[in-house]
Amino acid sequence: MNNRLSQTLYGSLRGTVASRLLCGFFLFLAAGLTACTMPVPESQALVVYSGRNENLVAPVIESFTAETGIRVEVRYGGTSAMAATILEEGPNSPADVFYGQDAGALGALAKAGRLQVLPEDVQSLVDPAWVAADGSWIGTSLRARVLVYNTDELTAENLPANIHDLTDEQWRGRVGWAPTNGSFQAFVTALRVIEGEEAAQAWLEAMIANDVQVYPKNTPIVAATGAGEISVGLVNHYYLLRFLAEDPEFTAANYHFAESGPGSMVNVAGAGIVDSCSNCEAAEAFVRYLLSQAAQDYFLSTTHEYPVVGGQVDLPSGAVPLDTVALPEIDLSDLEDLEGTLALLRAVGALE
Repeated sequence: MNNRLSQTLYGSLRGTVASRLLCGFFLFLAAGLTACTMPVPESQALVVYSGRNENLVAPVIESFTAETGIRVEVRYGGTSAMAATILEEGPNSPADVFYGQDAGALGALAKAGRLQVLPEDVQSLVDPAWVAADGSWIGTSLRARVLVYNTDELTAENLPANIHDLTDEQWRGRVGWAPTNGSFQAFVTALRVIEGEEAAQAWLEAMIANDVQVYPKNTPIVAATGAGEISVGLVNHYYLLRFLAEDPEFTAANYHFAESGPGSMVNVAGAGIVDSCSNCEAAEAFVRYLLSQAAQDYFLSTTHEYPVVGGQVDLPSGAVPLDTVALPEIDLSDLEDLEGTLALLRAVGALE
């Protein structure tokens, strides 16, 4: 009988003499169970607002509950939408933890003073590049921007040195992007921060004029690239790795731009403890768990993201060490102006 099943059955009998007897019985049966603890009462459940997809992070959250006994209530939605909800709910927000897919939303909450400063020993677990300057949020895994390309049609030598080269006539109708995707919007925010508003607007307008192909999200871009419907696409690195895990012969590869710039940025998925949390101790335990070896191994092997904790790791096929990539110099906390990015995307016609 596994640990989780024993806790579930035990929870149905808590508060009775039978539960205490059953606890001892399961201790005897479950070799891996070192202690039999009462489940967390309903009022003490940890509340997580997650901008990360349920299919990606639910297994990590379930493992956290299995290891700690802390029950978690999760509200899923878009990263920016979940951050906006916390801001709208104010001090009455039930959220204890915000778990987002990019630094922009984390930065917006931090700027509004809605995140607590994390303990220094938690911050020290991660390279300072992936921690907010004020310690209000911390990266839990890394996601690199790349250009995915069709390997039947192109080689790395045929590819542009930077995102601006994609506006050349030779790429007309051959490039895919997903303007509604949060990661793309974070990239555009980085473009605004690094190169300025006018340069960002000019690039977006030039891409549209060059007949860039629009997709709802990253996965269809990778699929279309492999199928030869488009030649290249602007995506996060791990989407292709999922295709390659299922089909090593899939006809696409990732390309990191040769020149440093927003097209080579690395963003974080990360977490912060909400300032009005009612279960702050459990919230801290959750953040620590996301940085544990078990969680980091999961991000590397299952979601194919780069870990933020640990030394040299064996990367999945198709991934390259980040120290070989020409990364731009940017403070990820500066990516908080999502509203400005959305306004720009609407102004140029990339969003309705």
